[in-house]
Amino acid sequence: MGLLETIREPGHLNSLSSQQLTELAQEIRDYLVANVSQTGGHLGPNLGVVELTLGIHRVFDSPQDSIIFDTGHQSYVHKLVTGRQDFSTLRQKGGIAGYPERAESEHDIVESSHASSSLSWADGVSRAYQLTGQKDRYTVALIGDGALTGGMAWEAINNIAADRSRKVVIVVNDNGRSYAPTVGGFANHLAALKHELQNKVDKVRLDSRYERTLDIARTKLQKSGPLGQMVYRGLHGMKAGIKDVMVPGGIFEDLGMKYVGPIDGHDLQEIEQALESAKNYGGPVIVHAMTEKGHGYAPAVSDKDDMFHAVGVIDPDTGEALAKSSGKSWTSIFAQEIKDIADEREDIVGITGAMLIPVGLKPMAMAHPGRVIDVGIAEQHALAMSAGLAYGGQHPVIALYATFLNRGFDQLLMDVALHKAGVTLVLDRSGVTGPDGPSHHGMWDLALLQFIPGLHLAAPRDAVTLREELREAVAISDAPTVVRYPKGSVGPDIPALERTADGADILRRLGEPHAESGQRDVLLIGVGAFARLALDVAELLGSQGVSLTVVDPRWVMPVPASLIELAGEHRIVVSLEDGVRAGGVGSRIRQEMRAAGIDTALNELGLPAEFIKHAERGEILEEVGLTPQKISSDILAQLSGDMVPFARTEGERPKHTS
Repeated sequence: MGLLETIREPGHLNSLSSQQLTELAQEIRDYLVANVSQTGGHLGPNLGVVELTLGIHRVFDSPQDSIIFDTGHQSYVHKLVTGRQDFSTLRQKGGIAGYPERAESEHDIVESSHASSSLSWADGVSRAYQLTGQKDRYTVALIGDGALTGGMAWEAINNIAADRSRKVVIVVNDNGRSYAPTVGGFANHLAALKHELQNKVDKVRLDSRYERTLDIARTKLQKSGPLGQMVYRGLHGMKAGIKDVMVPGGIFEDLGMKYVGPIDGHDLQEIEQALESAKNYGGPVIVHAMTEKGHGYAPAVSDKDDMFHAVGVIDPDTGEALAKSSGKSWTSIFAQEIKDIADEREDIVGITGAMLIPVGLKPMAMAHPGRVIDVGIAEQHALAMSAGLAYGGQHPVIALYATFLNRGFDQLLMDVALHKAGVTLVLDRSGVTGPDGPSHHGMWDLALLQFIPGLHLAAPRDAVTLREELREAVAISDAPTVVRYPKGSVGPDIPALERTADGADILRRLGEPHAESGQRDVLLIGVGAFARLALDVAELLGSQGVSLTVVDPRWVMPVPASLIELAGEHRIVVSLEDGVRAGGVGSRIRQEMRAAGIDTALNELGLPAEFIKHAERGEILEEVGLTPQKISSDILAQLSGDMVPFARTEGERPKHTS
């Protein structure tokens, strides 16, 4: 039995010797490589926090003390030492989640995978302990240097630092990266911090007697008249000057928070000494640990793009991918097209939030390095800045994962849309994304965007329409535009039978209209990649003698007038969208139909307004009833009058009330 198998809860770490802890750290790395290579997951980040996690759990007492992970993708080691040692179904349906999950363990607190929020949580948790008299409980937040590029982290630090009595320890995991190398002025500041004289200085400054002595001297000098006050000001200025030279954490100290470090984040003894000092201080402290992403695993360390931030199934010995993707990805199609557009237009500026490679902006950055801006994990800033760029005559193209649009919604509404700024957002990983779980599904954008005045929203169905709609989007200079597409391979092109005057594509017609009413049975509206699902449904319905039309709106906002006209020519309309159906595209089409006086029944199909757990995309769609078999079965029941909404009877003519 290895050491890891004997660790069923964090307290079991306390009896281990220094040598045993070193052995355990290696065992954990071996376990992570062996297991994550079989399932896929966030390998590099977790290899980098092995010693930090062990140190936190040895110095602090979870769950009595609250341990909060920012983003949460680096919580695998935490899971292992809190008794979850079956990673065989990691990120799979019914298996361990890739992020903290309260249902798994009392040691897990924050489940969201959106960065920069951990310190706000720490502020709230520590305040709650203070208000309820639980002054013996500590709150520990582990946050990466990449997440510190997000403004919300600094808002939290400002609040935490204001109360020196709260027991908050912020551990900065500084590996110089988020997905890729961390950027910005703060990153440059962290990179400049050195070990010189730091350990000795920290021991003095974190001794509670140091603060008490300063307080006594300050009080006496300030009460001793003009001379004493002058001496105090002189000494205080000298102290500040010495501090800026001797103590590299001045940016934190200026906010009123104690700083420890930098320390070696792979040296267990140094980590524990720093954490013990921070704990004994009894107030807010930042511990700055320098780590290496992918530490101890050569293939990860040598991967300069993202150091195995997230991997699929790989060979554990070489790190080579074993499951090769078939066909081109949506991201790669965008990457080439935006680079080509930037070649043609000097006003195109790419913007990314610390995800240059994942969202496909790297080819443009290599061709036009001065015209791609990485703002760090700062979506709010990216949106507001884009409005300024548009005002200055540029056309910004902001590429984000769809789930992260939520973070910049106010800026999209009030900075971009209100000012009719020509800004294009490209939302990758829209809809159901699968194994990363609730906070990574890009399922909210279609509903969120519906009520933004003037916004144009495109959902391409294949590579051809992605290229078309991206070019159409950047041609609009007086309103925000959005192009959204899912994760994975783009699939074969889906040709249209015809295109309406306002840009909607008719993909299929089956059967003839009924003689009495002049209507076909079903209008299937397939939004974006769900056009393929609509066609599959059409095949099943066609085999049952159902007459129908399949249409791809291409631009779902504003709703094409031709779509509303088509709705009046069918007995029932069924919309299919890869987003929450509450307030989504189907709901908007229903409103437009009613405004036009068209009373055709409409069944809007999409995702439930729920937090959907991790599983493969196909498993999730089957669970929520978005399969060709289920959809076609329900439509047949609606046509026969056995299920609401009821379709018009075959001979019934539509009623136009406008």
